[in-house]
Amino acid sequence: MAGHSKWANIQYRKGTQDARKARLFTRVMREVQSAARHGGADPSRNSRLRLAMERANAANVPKDRIERALKRLQGGEATDSFEEVRYEGYGAGGVAILVECLTDNRNRTVSEVRHAFAKSGGNLGADGAVAYLFRRVGILQYPLTPERAEALFERALDAGAEDVEDPGDGSLTVTVDPEFFESVRSRLEAAGFTASSGEVTLQASIQVPVSGDDALSVLKLMANLEELDDVQNLYSNADFSEEAIRRFQDAS
Repeated sequence: MAGHSKWANIQYRKGTQDARKARLFTRVMREVQSAARHGGADPSRNSRLRLAMERANAANVPKDRIERALKRLQGGEATDSFEEVRYEGYGAGGVAILVECLTDNRNRTVSEVRHAFAKSGGNLGADGAVAYLFRRVGILQYPLTPERAEALFERALDAGAEDVEDPGDGSLTVTVDPEFFESVRSRLEAAGFTASSGEVTLQASIQVPVSGDDALSVLKLMANLEELDDVQNLYSNADFSEEAIRRFQDAS
């Protein structure tokens, strides 16, 4: 699917359900606070905050919890200060992996990320090692109905979308320049098309096929990184075979 890492589509997380939920709550709330801190606490004027709040709502974070966090920021109350950092490296088979974090302790985070790479046969690289292999894009997904598919395709391109794809999962994926994400979504909403989901993410320019033991090593690496509290987003250019995904899930 355009704009999404293969990892995001595997729909696998290690640990108990409660632990997964707790990590997800922590991540989305950190993103809400970071977005508000950098662009203001008014979602109508801060598209990053608006997307973060949508993600929090999708994760079933209580609305009052989000509102309290924003009120504290608006009132100038001291809150945990998180810094945005990014780490780049390689997994087995030369797969590129990019890790976005929000942290209040760089030393702790880099140590944990480096350890995760090392114990799964990967290598943490220098800044810029793999970032050039990814580009930031906006992704909007719409329910696919045959009678409206052609109309959505035409409307999306007229609104400024870069591409419209049918990934074969009952939806249409609209790719846009992040700068025009909100304007394209708004124009499509005005035309009667409501997105089922939307995000600004990273997209690999080249996919690297990976299978066998290399695929298992990369999947284990990404699972280990996913468990770190400071990790917000993971991206890779790995193209995993279905067999590799099944083997990984069966072994976990």
